[in-house]
Amino acid sequence: MQYRTLGRTGIQVSTLVLGAMNFGGLGRTTQDDATAIVDAALGAGVNLIDTADFYSHGESEEMVGKAIAGRRDDVVLATKAGLPMDDDRNHRGSSRRWLVTELEASLRRLGVDHVDLYQVHRWDPSADDEETLSALTDLQRAGKILHFGSSTFPAYRIVEGQWTARERGLGRYVTEQPGYSVLQRAIETDVLPVTERYGMGVLVWSPLASGWLSGAVRKGREVTTNRSAVVPHYFDTSDPVNLAKQDAVEKLADVADGAGLTMIQLALGFVTAHPGVTSAIIGPRTLDHLTSQLAAADTVLPADVLDAIDGIVAPGVDLAPGEKNFTPPALADATLRRR
Repeated sequence: MQYRTLGRTGIQVSTLVLGAMNFGGLGRTTQDDATAIVDAALGAGVNLIDTADFYSHGESEEMVGKAIAGRRDDVVLATKAGLPMDDDRNHRGSSRRWLVTELEASLRRLGVDHVDLYQVHRWDPSADDEETLSALTDLQRAGKILHFGSSTFPAYRIVEGQWTARERGLGRYVTEQPGYSVLQRAIETDVLPVTERYGMGVLVWSPLASGWLSGAVRKGREVTTNRSAVVPHYFDTSDPVNLAKQDAVEKLADVADGAGLTMIQLALGFVTAHPGVTSAIIGPRTLDHLTSQLAAADTVLPADVLDAIDGIVAPGVDLAPGEKNFTPPALADATLRRR
């Protein structure tokens, strides 16, 4: 296992992060399964676990808390808040009211007195940056969070957050968690240059592109990834976007075969090769999934393989822009772009 410094925090983290999104109802992963996965991951040298209140409505946090009981100090523990927890309009977002309330709930579910990294799950257009950062700074000073970060923020919002922190004398976001894979490379254009400029740690999600790069999705075969039941439109080959992904995957499979690598090793080796990326978040649903992903822990792709990947999916290009889980408000609401 390789280790890198998480931004400027001084914390050393593994280049593979155990993501717990599949723990609980979403991935149909039981507590025994989750504990076994955590045991195996920690045994292999993974030292950062990432979860969120939103994952299975808190069940993931509860499972992680039980799995790490008695070894809290061995784990760099990260969670997130901001996505809707129920229909109440104030049980979401990044207002002081909600972040303070929901952190207490997350700490109870995790069974800990603090988290190492608390992340705003999505940018909240209704909350002022100073409102959010002042709340996070107060939680940090109270010792309930050690550091805080953002997730899936557009580049200009990352810059705005850094500016506000400096101008108002507040703590700053020290990490960003964007989506990134061979098939989704748009963050190379703006997000990664910005995070590198500010010395932020970067923990990328979906490096296997919802299973497209795991080997489970190949032309002429039945799709075997669990994500096809959750987001079936990501795999509908009547959509030209998915056809483009399918064509790219077949070409990438040839590159992997030629290099003596699995698709998973190619995919994870690609994202961790970027100098702006600290770690890749893996989200195994079973021990077998974890084993296949841990096999990529020390994968270093040579220049000719990286060049071949660039020839299949150009740098800075998203083959499926709609899968980035962030739409600027003005694109979603016509009233925001008309006088």
